[in-house]
Amino acid sequence: MPEQTPPEQSGPTQGASPVVSVHHAPDRTWGERLGLVVRGALIGAAEVVPGVSGGTIALIVGVYETIIRSAGHLVRGVVGGVADLLRRRGGARSAHHLRQVRWGALIPILLGMFTAVIVGASLLEPLLEEYPVQSRALFAGLIVASLVVPARMVGGRWRGSEVLVGLAAAALAFFLTGIPPAADQEPTLPVVALAAAFAVCALVLPGVSGSFLLLTFGLYEPTLAAVNDRDLVYLGVFVLGAIVGLGAFVTGLQWLLEHRHRITLVVMTGLMAGSLRALWPWQGDDRELLAPGGALPSVLVLFVVGLVVVLGLVWAEGRVARRHETRAAHVADVLDVD
Repeated sequence: MPEQTPPEQSGPTQGASPVVSVHHAPDRTWGERLGLVVRGALIGAAEVVPGVSGGTIALIVGVYETIIRSAGHLVRGVVGGVADLLRRRGGARSAHHLRQVRWGALIPILLGMFTAVIVGASLLEPLLEEYPVQSRALFAGLIVASLVVPARMVGGRWRGSEVLVGLAAAALAFFLTGIPPAADQEPTLPVVALAAAFAVCALVLPGVSGSFLLLTFGLYEPTLAAVNDRDLVYLGVFVLGAIVGLGAFVTGLQWLLEHRHRITLVVMTGLMAGSLRALWPWQGDDRELLAPGGALPSVLVLFVVGLVVVLGLVWAEGRVARRHETRAAHVADVLDVD
């Protein structure tokens, strides 16, 4: 996991920080619940915008570990319960995992996220339709700045072999995002489920945007439309794919980050860089890249705005992380004295 971990998010494989106890409070005040709803709304708003990582926002507002651990226990509890039912066994293990979910924090957070996604989708869909060039410029700025996060998390100078792997990953993503879309064809439900399974992996790695992954799959606008149209079939398949991805891919990604940390982040950095092809502002109907045309001043301004927004978030995350490290060092000094 990232080297910089602010309060309440020491990472899935590390111990809880001193702030974690707040989320175990048996009786929450309405102010605390409202605060969690607001935090969830900030995360949900980030997830709607390609390039802004919901995981980064969760780190900054202090609920990253709560979401990741609770989601992991929830998925294992549900999957284990189904398996026990099919095998006609008792559900003790499933019940144990479900008890580990921090429901008092998770439910308000999810409520805020859900509300923000609904509102954000209704605002963004008409903008994407009316101003596609400017929208891609803004998103490109967000993604370019986001490259700082996984590249920095690799730690130290990149070795020659890592540079080659990163370039290969970037070339692969560049090629895949240039494949012309099928004309007037709605995404099939299996594709929706698979895309959702990959997009949910962004939650485990701050700096990677789930919406950006949907954008590269060509499913960003259809998903916004499904939210706005209340397409329950599409959304149900999307949620199912996300649950499967959370139970399978996220677990595997956590293992890779723990045991193959550097090369995993190198590959992710390369994939993000190559996928920027999908956000070149001037594109044809078949995703061919065109020379810069109209709206150049607004494109440049929005690109810079995207850069500033994400770099500001990265700076805020760094400040929170340093504050946590200072607090942890102080606690360690006190314990040593005692």
